[in-house]
Amino acid sequence: MIKPIRHLSHLDVLESEAIHILREVAGQCKKPALLFSGGKDSVCLLRLAEKAFRPGRFPFPLLHIDTGHNYPEVIEFRDRRAAELGEELIVRTLDASIQRGSVRLRSATESRNRYQSITLLEAIQEFGFDACIGGARRDEEKARAKERIFSFRDEFGQWDPKNQRPELWSLYNASSFPGEHVRVFPISNWTELDVWQYIQRERLELPSIYFAHRRTVVLRGKSIIPVTPLTPPRPGEKTCELQVRFRTVGDMTCTAPVISEADTVEKIIAETAISRVTERGETRLDDQTSDTAMEQRKKEGYF
Repeated sequence: MIKPIRHLSHLDVLESEAIHILREVAGQCKKPALLFSGGKDSVCLLRLAEKAFRPGRFPFPLLHIDTGHNYPEVIEFRDRRAAELGEELIVRTLDASIQRGSVRLRSATESRNRYQSITLLEAIQEFGFDACIGGARRDEEKARAKERIFSFRDEFGQWDPKNQRPELWSLYNASSFPGEHVRVFPISNWTELDVWQYIQRERLELPSIYFAHRRTVVLRGKSIIPVTPLTPPRPGEKTCELQVRFRTVGDMTCTAPVISEADTVEKIIAETAISRVTERGETRLDDQTSDTAMEQRKKEGYF
């Protein structure tokens, strides 16, 4: 009896591509690491790594560059998820870079987000990583849309958008000289909606701040600024309490929530399907300073 052909869904195709990429990293690179922040994209990467390598251990540690200004709900989730998987989690902090003098803030209240690249490059040098796997996607931002899946970085951690390797027929080149490395983005071709649909299908747990909740905020221009010890109201600003959720998580000094009633994955999918603004374009304050802000940071070594 001839069995009927199983038609793959679009999520099956994206998953298969990502698993192939992860196995290419394991096969070509001597010492890779997977960047895990506790955010939704890196949570998907963990599930893809499970499907690529279980029942064995991951052929790479998890690495997080902690600004020290992350939301506590996300840090708690990061530590718990790594422990549940039984995988090695390496954390390197901006505070340590500040103590070494390699990071110098212009003021105590300055956002630390852009300085993560320095701590990341220090970690790459410390452990000798020749590849860093990240959860960036091309739909997030213009500069990320320019980037290859295997993105070469020189000995200074710099990215040159005009000097990238071809990836014809899904053939990837991870070769690098000592001191150089590649950044690898297995879910480059995914969209925000794909991510949420995958989270739904795989029943993945996420930090609570991704779902609608009441939070004290101030309204500043077009942005909703959460009130925290690091982001207090400015003189003359009035606080209010709104039902919000975070579309993306990062340094609390530059990550804004959106007004939302979506407190389940199903509701978030419905909201995302009709959104016309990317999550970084709407909620990452440091990306809104100019059209080239992200590209310049990536040239300097940013994720």
